[in-house]
Amino acid sequence: MTITQLLEDNCRKYGDEICLVEINPEVKDNRRVTWREYELMEPNPTTHYRREITWNVFNEKANRFAHLLLDRGIKKGDKVGILLMNCLEWLPIYFGVLKTGALAVPLNFRYASDEIEYCVNLAEVDVLIFGPEFIGRVEEIAERISKHRLLFYVGENCPTFAEDYTILTANCSSQSPDIQLEEQDPAAIYFSSGTTGFPKAILHNHESLIHSCRVEQNHHGQTHEDVFLCIPPLYHTGAKMHWFGSLLSGSKAVLLRGTKPEYILDAVSKEHCTIVWLLVPWAQDILDALDSGKLKKDNYELDQWRLMHIGAQPVPPSMIKHWMEYFPNHQYDTNYGLSESIGPGAIHLGVENIHKVGAIGVPGYGWEAKIVDPQGNEVSRSEVGELCLKGPGVMTCYYNDPKATAEVLKDHWLYTGDMAMQDPDGFYFLVDRKKDVIITGGENLYPVQIEDFIRTNNKVHDVAVIGLPDKRLGEIAAAIIEIKEGYICTEDEMNEFCKALPRYKRPRKIFFDEIPRNPTGKIEKPKLRERYKANKLILEENTR
Repeated sequence: MTITQLLEDNCRKYGDEICLVEINPEVKDNRRVTWREYELMEPNPTTHYRREITWNVFNEKANRFAHLLLDRGIKKGDKVGILLMNCLEWLPIYFGVLKTGALAVPLNFRYASDEIEYCVNLAEVDVLIFGPEFIGRVEEIAERISKHRLLFYVGENCPTFAEDYTILTANCSSQSPDIQLEEQDPAAIYFSSGTTGFPKAILHNHESLIHSCRVEQNHHGQTHEDVFLCIPPLYHTGAKMHWFGSLLSGSKAVLLRGTKPEYILDAVSKEHCTIVWLLVPWAQDILDALDSGKLKKDNYELDQWRLMHIGAQPVPPSMIKHWMEYFPNHQYDTNYGLSESIGPGAIHLGVENIHKVGAIGVPGYGWEAKIVDPQGNEVSRSEVGELCLKGPGVMTCYYNDPKATAEVLKDHWLYTGDMAMQDPDGFYFLVDRKKDVIITGGENLYPVQIEDFIRTNNKVHDVAVIGLPDKRLGEIAAAIIEIKEGYICTEDEMNEFCKALPRYKRPRKIFFDEIPRNPTGKIEKPKLRERYKANKLILEENTR
């Protein structure tokens, strides 16, 4: 089975039911309404723009785009790049690509023009479809990339260097194309987060995609009555693979553009959302807003909200404890995965294991895990080593990069680059990224452990611990701390607070600054290392 068959099944069962809703609180324009959608202007000013489609319309639009691609010569094995913000068009376009047998290639909406060009070349993209937010970036490279590629545009006022998707698909057949797909056929190319340089192209087959559907529903028990609030970008495996639980159950999902706490609670309340996947910064923002009184729970209808889950980065136990004070009836889960393992769920805590908050959990449905030393030997429980994964969702390869593939795929095991340990009960704990481990005076420091401690300070909104070069110790730990709005904290105060840590774990440098995170919530530590390496050198020069 493939996920395109799941879409067809939902049309037969639930064709006239709403499957997707798009809400954009920050848009107040009067864009053209298409696809049987409507714009709803409500008295509440936090909801300005809303559209919705049914399963039948979703499938029709996927079919029309598939026929457009086929009419233009796109065939099985070709690649179609998708450069769109979250919107109603995103998923039908994705499925339209899959229905042709071509590979969908989602692109990060933060990419600069040179990164877009790099990725379409690396993945050998034959078609690029993009939205209005990217006109300028695509225009910079259009002359170079359009020589052997089709450029389609989704939105109003199509630029001259592209073709109008809406006009072109209007005259295409709405019937499903007759393309036979197998689970072992290539399906999609995703890109690594690029936090260590230009991203790698990650190839997955249809088996990976259908397995992620089963994993998600097995872990979170989606039924047809659930409503999933999706906030993270759909180009990322995390958001899409969590939505696959809605696909498998034929249930409704809401795409929310905007991450402010009031937007999230407003969407949960008005759309009667039952499942919400958050990133750590968004959950912390909600807690801060509730603590400060800026938001009042009683102003929202939240009783139907049954599950809050988090992934994409380590989750501070102190934050979840605080969350349960406000939402004691919530089920909670955390999900671990990476794009090479088709996103979340390779390891998950499980809603029944909230007593183990702090762990990433146990191997997910259909997954195996182990922890190894640098020689590839399994370590004993409570010892730190590299986490490895095995299962139907492991990538096929890094596309056109056999050397990089061989470094992480060994005997069907995926070497994640994440350092972890397993406790006596069999639960896995993420210690840190292999590349983020700080070696100071011969001791290994794991930044996540220090970050978790610093976050227990009630003045701290966010924190990142990085290694900075040091002549004597090799590296020292530096903490970059973002203080909550309305609070004041000094370096001396934070150093005093950190005295509760073992001496070797205490940060040697404290900086107060905003913490940069990418769209999937991961701290951009390479940026911080570069910024504060220069800062440290300046400080040292001034003290000589």
